[in-house]
Amino acid sequence: MRSTVFPTILRSRFLPLQTGFGRNRLYLKCSPPAPAWRRYGHNPADDPTFSSIVDNPPQLVRTGQKHGPGLIILLLIPITAFALGTWQVFRLQWKTELITKFEDRILKPPLPLPPQVNPLAIKDFDYRRVYATGLFRHDQEMLIGPRIRDGNDGYLVVTPLEREGDGSKILVNRGWIPKKLMRQVDRKAGLTCGTVTVEGLLREPWKKNMFTPDNRPELGQFFFPDVEQMAKFSGSDPVWIEETMEPDLLKAYDREAVGIPIGRPPEVNLRNNHTQYIFTWYALSAATAIMFWMIVRKPPSDVARRVRLNKEW
Repeated sequence: MRSTVFPTILRSRFLPLQTGFGRNRLYLKCSPPAPAWRRYGHNPADDPTFSSIVDNPPQLVRTGQKHGPGLIILLLIPITAFALGTWQVFRLQWKTELITKFEDRILKPPLPLPPQVNPLAIKDFDYRRVYATGLFRHDQEMLIGPRIRDGNDGYLVVTPLEREGDGSKILVNRGWIPKKLMRQVDRKAGLTCGTVTVEGLLREPWKKNMFTPDNRPELGQFFFPDVEQMAKFSGSDPVWIEETMEPDLLKAYDREAVGIPIGRPPEVNLRNNHTQYIFTWYALSAATAIMFWMIVRKPPSDVARRVRLNKEW
C-alpha cells in the first residue's frame, strides 16, 4: 500500500528524492492554486470575487475639450455690447443737456457783436444769437462744397464782413446756393452792396474728420469750414457767424432762382441718435447672452459620447 500510493503523491506534490551526505532528503514543491473556473465550475456567481455589471455600471464620459476658444469670444460679445449700451446712456444724457443749453441760448434776444472777440470765449457763446453791421467783401468770397440741399448740389457762401469802426473782419456763412450759380457773374442779385446788418448764430469752429480732404485755398477749393485757415487766408478774425432766416418755402425758391444765399433756420441741428444706439447695443447683448447660455446648456452630441468599460468584466 505504501509503496504504491507514496510514489504517486511524490510525483504530484514532492520533488524527487535527493541524497546528500549519506542520507535521503525530501523537498516539497507547492504548486499554484487552481483557477476559479476549475474550483467553482462554470457558474461565476459561485465566485465571491466576481463583479457584475450591476455592481460596477459603465460610465458615460466626454472625450476631448467640452468647449473651444470660440466660446470665450462669444462670451466677450454680450459683455462688450452691454458696456457700450451703458456708455450710450451717459452719452444720451450729455447730448440732451447740451441741446437744452443751446436751445435756451437761441431763445434769448440777439446781442451786438463786440468790436473785439476773444476766440477762446466763443465756446461759452456757441449758438448765441448776435448781429453785426458792415460791408460784405465779395472780392474775398469763399465757397465750401459740394453741399446737398433737397437733393440739389450746391455750395455754402462764406463772405468776410468788414465791420464799421475799426475795420476788422469776421467770417459770415450766408447760406446755400445752387451749383449752377456758383459764379458771381451769374448771381448779381446775391451780391449785396452797401452797409448791411447781419443777424445769425455765433458758432464754435468745427473739427475736421479723417474722411474730409484738405482745403486748398490757393485754388479756391474749400471742403469744410476751417475757421482758422479761412480767417488767415482772408485776413479776418477767427469768428464765424451763420446767417439765419425764418423757414419760408416760397421765399427759399425765389432766393434759389436768382442766387441769393439761403440762410439756415435759427434752431439747434445737433443729431441725437443715442436712443437708437442704446436699443441696438442692449438688444445685441441680450441676443448673444441667450446664444451663449444655449451653447453651454446644450447636451453633448452622440459623437462626443464614449462608454468607459469596466476592465473586470
